[in-house]
Amino acid sequence: MQGTAQVTVLGASLASPWGMAFLPDGRMLVTQRGGSLVVVRADGSGIDLAVSGVPAVNPGGQGGLLDVALDPDFATTPWVYLSYSEDGPGGSGTAVARGRLVGGNLQDVAVIWRQQPKVVSGVHYGSRIVFRPDKTLYITAGERGLDDPSTPGTAHTQNPATTLGKVVRIHRDGSIPADNPDFGSPVALPGLWSRGHRNPQGAALRPGTSELWLTEHGPQGGDELNRVRRGGNFGWPLRSYGCPYGSPVGDTCRVGGGTHAPDYDEPISYWVPTSIAPAGLAFYSGDRFPEWRGHAFVAALGARTLWRIELDAALNVLAREEVAIVKALGLRIRDVRQGPDGWLYLLTDEGRLLRIDRKP
Repeated sequence: MQGTAQVTVLGASLASPWGMAFLPDGRMLVTQRGGSLVVVRADGSGIDLAVSGVPAVNPGGQGGLLDVALDPDFATTPWVYLSYSEDGPGGSGTAVARGRLVGGNLQDVAVIWRQQPKVVSGVHYGSRIVFRPDKTLYITAGERGLDDPSTPGTAHTQNPATTLGKVVRIHRDGSIPADNPDFGSPVALPGLWSRGHRNPQGAALRPGTSELWLTEHGPQGGDELNRVRRGGNFGWPLRSYGCPYGSPVGDTCRVGGGTHAPDYDEPISYWVPTSIAPAGLAFYSGDRFPEWRGHAFVAALGARTLWRIELDAALNVLAREEVAIVKALGLRIRDVRQGPDGWLYLLTDEGRLLRIDRKP
């Protein structure tokens, strides 16, 4: 009989880790917001080496070195993809670069995507990188804190001439897939996949599909789990189940009345009245926890917990609960990933690497 689930602390020596990816040999690449990319031992006990050649980042505010992903053909072409906050004319913005990992060095590093425009703000960069089965990649980009629902006429996320508050889809070299959606505007920037996002800090594919799912920060309440359809519009800053900052929290202050449909895409699930500050997202598809197969796991910063969400075949929420063994730790959970061994791995803002496994 299988033992009950437990949390094992593997290491506690990381510095503001943000994202992770598993190398073929079982070690982990972990980004640290200050700008370093490190290789963590397969047992999680410590850092093997720091990778050189990482692009310069702006670590101010909520920025820094953010997500990391491996090329689908990493075994033969060892490209590593990094998202980060980048300085430039007008301020800063999210960018994605790639480089070949050779030993402990990134070589042939090149930026393949930049958010437009750069702005003066230190918040809401997004950003996650997710590969589809067709080897194109999704990039999530926050609206940089510019869209305040109490100030009419500032809906940058609705404007297809920017990549603020958008999801984009590109090829691995930065070129644009021909089958991306048409946003019906001559000023629409290339690469757009969806719009109306606020600050999507978690992203994952639903197993067996090319469907991108996101977790997004709401304002006061209104954090969302979204299924991102092609060409979709998720309503920000015109709709939210949350309340504008400074408003008394309650049903009457919901932005635009809260309900998104029929004009905008409804979230699959949302959190009110208190924000959980959702971060990383993973779907479980392994054999270690057959009772969790197909469930979504949402890392939460403000709530200091991990949420488990069970869905039926029609994608209705059957159950939503905090994972008690994680909640008991009281740590800010930044990322969640399924490891190649079938266990769940978590990063915390406090610098810890955790594993959800089973008692013997």
